Amino acid sequence: MRVLVVEDDEKIASFVSKGLEQAGYAVDSVKTGEDGYAYLRQTAYDAAVVDIMLPGMDGLTMVQRVREEDVETPIIILSAKRSVEDRIKGIQTGSDDYLTKPFSFSELLARLQALMRRVGRGKSSTTLSYGDLTLDLLRHEARRGEHVIELQPREFSLLEYMIRNAGTVLSKTMIMEHVWNYDFDPQTNVVDVLVWRLRKKVDEGFDQKLIHTVRGVGYVLKSA
Repeated sequence: MRVLVVEDDEKIASFVSKGLEQAGYAVDSVKTGEDGYAYLRQTAYDAAVVDIMLPGMDGLTMVQRVREEDVETPIIILSAKRSVEDRIKGIQTGSDDYLTKPFSFSELLARLQALMRRVGRGKSSTTLSYGDLTLDLLRHEARRGEHVIELQPREFSLLEYMIRNAGTVLSKTMIMEHVWNYDFDPQTNVVDVLVWRLRKKVDEGFDQKLIHTVRGVGYVLKSA
C-alpha cells in the first residue's frame, strides 16, 4: 500500500515515513502543499498524511482543492491546533481524520489502517480473503486454511495488494510502485525475488496454487 506524507518539518516527516516503511508501506514524502496537491492528482495513493502549516499552500487549502477535483484518497490532517473549532474546520474541508501534535506513531498507524479499511474494496472489514487465504490487517497475520503464514512487511504488503486486486494481472511496475517507494528499474529482479518468496510461503504444500506468473506481463492471484 502506498502513502503520501506532506510535512515540511524534516524530523516529523522522517519519523512518520520511516515508521510507515517499517510497517510495510511504500511512502512518498513532500514538503509543500503545492507538491502534495500535484502528487495526489497524479498518483492513486491509499492514504495521505497532511500537515496544516505548510509553506505556500496550507494543508487545508490543499485538501479542499484535491476534493474539488474528486480525489478520494483518505486523508489524515496533522496539526498543533487542538480546539474543537479547528478539528471541525479540518473535517469540513474534506479530510477524513484529524490528529493533533504531538502524537504517537502507533495511533497514527491505527488511524490510517482504519481509514483504508473503510474505503474501496476493504470497506468495513479488518480482514481480506481469497479462497482459503486470509489476511488479518489488524494483527498483520496471514493464514491459508488453518496454517499460519509468517510474512515479512514487504511480503505482507504485496499479498495485501494482490488480494485487493485478485484476478488482475499486476505488472512489475505496478508492484514496484505500490510496495517500494522509488522509481522502477526494469533491470532489477527485486520484484521477482519478492514474488518467489511469497509464492513459496503461500503455495508450497498446497495442491491449489494461487500465485501465478503471466510471462512477459506480470503476476496474478487466482485459483486456476
